[in-house]
Amino acid sequence: MGRHIRWQAILTFTGIAMTMAFIGFLTFSRTSVTVPDVGGTYIEGIAGMPQFINPLLAQYNQVDQDLTALIFNGLVRFNSQGEMEPDLAKSWTVSDDGLVYVFKLRSDIRWQDNRPFTAADVVFTVGLMQDPDFPGVPYLGNLWRTVTVEQLDDYTIRFRLVEPFPAFADFTTIGILPQHLLADMSAGELLNHPFNLKPVGTGPFKLDEVNTEFARLSVNPLYAGSKPRLTQLELRFYPSYQETIAAYQAGDVLGVSLIPPQAMPTVETIESLNLYTARLSGYEIIYLNLQDPANAPFFQEVEIRQALMYALDRQTMIDQALHGQGLLANGPIRSWSWAYNPDQPLIPFDPGKAASLLDEAGWRDSDGDGLRDKEGRPLAFNLLTSDDPDRVKVAETVSQQWRQAGIGASVEVVGAGLGDRLANHQFQAALAEVLLTGEPDPYPFWHQTQIQGGQNYAGWSNDEASMLLEQARTVTDKGRRNDFYYQFQRIFAEEMPSLILFHPVYTYGVSRDVHDVQLLPMNNPSDRFRTITQWYLLTRRVIESEAPYQGLEPPK
Repeated sequence: MGRHIRWQAILTFTGIAMTMAFIGFLTFSRTSVTVPDVGGTYIEGIAGMPQFINPLLAQYNQVDQDLTALIFNGLVRFNSQGEMEPDLAKSWTVSDDGLVYVFKLRSDIRWQDNRPFTAADVVFTVGLMQDPDFPGVPYLGNLWRTVTVEQLDDYTIRFRLVEPFPAFADFTTIGILPQHLLADMSAGELLNHPFNLKPVGTGPFKLDEVNTEFARLSVNPLYAGSKPRLTQLELRFYPSYQETIAAYQAGDVLGVSLIPPQAMPTVETIESLNLYTARLSGYEIIYLNLQDPANAPFFQEVEIRQALMYALDRQTMIDQALHGQGLLANGPIRSWSWAYNPDQPLIPFDPGKAASLLDEAGWRDSDGDGLRDKEGRPLAFNLLTSDDPDRVKVAETVSQQWRQAGIGASVEVVGAGLGDRLANHQFQAALAEVLLTGEPDPYPFWHQTQIQGGQNYAGWSNDEASMLLEQARTVTDKGRRNDFYYQFQRIFAEEMPSLILFHPVYTYGVSRDVHDVQLLPMNNPSDRFRTITQWYLLTRRVIESEAPYQGLEPPK
């Protein structure tokens, strides 16, 4: 009897405990939420290999730009609205005349080897770019040699410009180098320094290992910003983007750094792959060489240049050659910039207008061979472009469309030598890409002083247009700058010194297992990592009242 009662008591207690546990489980299930957890390795496939993991040398290689974006910081950075905000600097001021910039630096920043970041690092980095032997891209050296840099104290820097330059802050986004590791090196030695494969920065990730197959990074525990949720990041190198997509399909990577337009029909069928798109701030352009009247005399006639544009069906070009991965451009200033003139008419596809302009200029098909000619010279030339498959496809489409108007354009494909051909004006027409920063200033590409040694590859020399670009650089008020830029856009549309086609659209592929991926306004594909600290792979459940705020933190 006593044993029976005792067993009843035990069973009763057990039943109550199980009931309470079940009720607790139901309560927790109703009031708990899933939140991001720390951990996991994100692996991304990328076409190419690193050469110089150094922000001063990365401009020619996208892999280098991607890695330096993760490892280094500049004085300022672009925020989610595409505007400047502090990074290594905590604030900055600009004098009323636009000639003096004073940056106050953060005092809580440490290099990844635990040495403090100071103004001496900024002075050292600028000094490398000012050196005549600086081996980086010429425009960096050309700009910084006109700037005087002064260290006022350990955390204050002053820059003095020789003339107002509203775009100057854009150049302070470049990553800063550690003086204590490189001080015994000259600028001329930078190209071959071991630092380029063993970088030390201040960014959210530090490089652990790099070889010909991958670069492996881990979280920088000394990073002063929001700590990444991922603990490791790996970039795996492949010969082509087709192979990066194949690697994703094989389960070897979680992301593909770039989806080329020709691959869109394939990747759109991969259900596990999220596609993220953003417009890039640059544009695709057909440069017309205005500096070579002997070999391309027809480009000296504005009617011919206008007819070339009217003869192009750019939207069909985007839809068919690029599978929709582009946005029509309307001149040298992007349409979402504050400096863009919204009243500037978009040049339409108008084959009738093209034919009329060509006829009036005396270019007719006199011998019935399908090509227009004048005084025995056919309207025919070479169209130079790179060996990028998508750009070749666009060039071939351009050639076909021009052929319908009686214009002959033979596509000439070159590899790495395209840049030299453009710089030396050794071409007739050339399809290329222009990369822009956040600042809309077209001076580097269209001012007449930039024909020799600059990026005015078309060789356009227009006194009025150049004067307007100069005036726009001498004032800081956006309203006054707009006046100059609006007039410049009008002249450009009338003169049509080259043919600006479209803005490229960047498409990024990431597994659905990776969360909180966002693409903010982009100037470069490496900007995809600006929200990398928010990405996560792992989750955990917590009581709802204890869940952290899930809003987007300021990007790094």
